[in-house]
Amino acid sequence: MVNILVTGATQGIGKAIAEELKSVGTIYATGRNVELLREYKNYCVCDLATDIETLESYVETKKIDILINNAGEYIYGPINQMTDEQIREIFEINLLAPVKLIARASVNMKEKKWGRIINIGSISGVMGEAYASLYSATKAGLVGLTRALALELAEYNITVNTINPGWVDTEMGMTSVELSEFFKDEILETIPQRRFVQPIEIAKLVKYLITEDAKGITGQSINLCAGLSVGI
Repeated sequence: MVNILVTGATQGIGKAIAEELKSVGTIYATGRNVELLREYKNYCVCDLATDIETLESYVETKKIDILINNAGEYIYGPINQMTDEQIREIFEINLLAPVKLIARASVNMKEKKWGRIINIGSISGVMGEAYASLYSATKAGLVGLTRALALELAEYNITVNTINPGWVDTEMGMTSVELSEFFKDEILETIPQRRFVQPIEIAKLVKYLITEDAKGITGQSINLCAGLSVGI
């Protein structure tokens, strides 16, 4: 059995991924809410913006084979109104934490000559999103990170990929709808399939990408967005 770490596993996409991968290996879950984390046998309470060192040590101790960088933060508003604290926090959570966790987890993966790293990005990191520039920037950073690391780690039989969800039917997704300038029905009209992506769809794709059947897929930025990235 492999050791799987899922960040942000208490709700939404992260919870769906953790549930889907329970049959694959031992799940190690992280999040900020200890009450929600207690449903997992193995967990680490950690705020990625302020206490990443705790999780880095946890990753080393548990010898992680599959790393799912799912935890993320969304901020909406004009760039000139973003505070230094908001800028620091979203980059720490969305981009710097994945970098640091990959650095630690890849040590064990290299020794075993096998590993899987999947970053949960966003379609906003591929297309851009007005008034969510910080979010878009951090998610775009994951795409570049993925491509470079795929080259760096290929000889160790480690694959690195990013999944870019579009509008997803989660608490965070619906919050982003409320923060936007558009009504839910207006947003649905911009999505070719006229629907929101379900968390289980992302979880199923993650499950495939960690299999041996998908070992040839690496360095890829995969848009799972109900056609949103294609156009209206």
